[in-house]
Amino acid sequence: MVLYGPFVQPTAGHSTATWFKLTFIMAQPASPISGSSPKPAFTQKTILQYQPFRTVWLAQFVSIFGDFLALFAVISLITFKLHGNAVQVTAVTIAYVLPLAFIGPAAGVFVDHWDVKRVMILSDLTRAVLIIMLIFVTDVPQICAIFAMLSAVSSFFGPAQSVTVRTLVPLDGLLAANAMMTQAFYIVRLASPFAAGALIALVGERFCFWLDAFSFIFSAFMISTLIIPRPERAQSEKTLESLTQDFLEGNKFIFTHAGLAFVFVAMAIAMFVLSSFSPLISIYIRDSLGAGPFIYGFISSMVGVGLVAGSQILAHGLQAFNRSGEGDDPSSSGTKASPKTDVVLGGLAVLGMGAALLGGFRNIPMAALATFTMGFAISFVLVPARTMSQQETPPAMIGRVSSTFMSLVSFAQVLGLLLSGYLARALGIRPLFMTSAAVLAVVAGLGYWLMRGRTIPGQQQEQEQEQEQTVGS
Repeated sequence: MVLYGPFVQPTAGHSTATWFKLTFIMAQPASPISGSSPKPAFTQKTILQYQPFRTVWLAQFVSIFGDFLALFAVISLITFKLHGNAVQVTAVTIAYVLPLAFIGPAAGVFVDHWDVKRVMILSDLTRAVLIIMLIFVTDVPQICAIFAMLSAVSSFFGPAQSVTVRTLVPLDGLLAANAMMTQAFYIVRLASPFAAGALIALVGERFCFWLDAFSFIFSAFMISTLIIPRPERAQSEKTLESLTQDFLEGNKFIFTHAGLAFVFVAMAIAMFVLSSFSPLISIYIRDSLGAGPFIYGFISSMVGVGLVAGSQILAHGLQAFNRSGEGDDPSSSGTKASPKTDVVLGGLAVLGMGAALLGGFRNIPMAALATFTMGFAISFVLVPARTMSQQETPPAMIGRVSSTFMSLVSFAQVLGLLLSGYLARALGIRPLFMTSAAVLAVVAGLGYWLMRGRTIPGQQQEQEQEQEQTVGS
């Protein structure tokens, strides 16, 4: 996860991370029997009644909570015990994100060949040991080294989890599952500062590290109870040349698939904007609003509130849209690629509106509305982007595609963190917010123009199959 500021973002190893713990890829269902009534799609309530998903979700929820306890303990340790500064906190963030960006794509290639259950269990147990090592650190470089190792291990966990959920959860539960995992992350993010603050004050940072280590062990135990019937892959020689070919094959699939290429780039742009805003929000609140830490915490928390609200509305809205049959209407294939791409475009536009509100006004209510709007908009990019990538990816490429997704977002986050200070000095904080709003509006408009008239390959194939079944019946 990205550790800095109010826009803490999930990355690999904790859903997708935590990007990615939130990465969910579901199995393709069998074709319905002609004449049978369609089964109702999963809702956010009924998906938790589905035991395999509930097991994964509970393991993830506990682990995310432990991660946030450790995160705040690390920040407290650097700030109050080691007397560090903002640059050192940012250094820890970059130390975590960079391995995800560089190791992630290669890790996905290996995960596509390995036993994913063993990968996840070993990843969790290894990370538990690494978290315990934080108890003994004496300076920031040691923390950076441990976080880099945590990130490297998480680079394997993320795609392995994607394969697992794709195998275990029915396709019609995908949207509800993504919404539930996204909400879990931000609900924990809203609640954990209070728990972490109380624990650090009462028993110190080390206790939080022990709790996080336990959360990884708990996650490993829960995963060990799962049966993951993954289809056998054709045996191939695992040479450097063959693995390189697998890597290139996965990336070719992404960037020759119009819909996936679009949502991947859209997600990267959204993460770049949020990451560049993260170090600046506290300065904006201090200098432009004349407020203090309490208002900073309140305005920051509105991001999570907006994302949870957006996820709820999105899940119900798209399920109603799919039930209406409009989303699968073959006659619509000539006019738009997918309702999910339209939702992502709308999310980018609304994210720009939130940035404009933040830059255009200098009062607390509008700042809170702006961060709520930005969180709300991110849910309209995050959930459909993941859902679409999961539905369109062939099972044999899940690890490679999900890890490339995570890597692209990690690069965007690092770039946003590194450039935020420079851009703020060159433009000013409020003009930077307004410039970001304009860029997002242009990207949304350009995306609409590029995607208009395109048909998603997987959707087109499903439409052809449905037409054949209709003719056959």
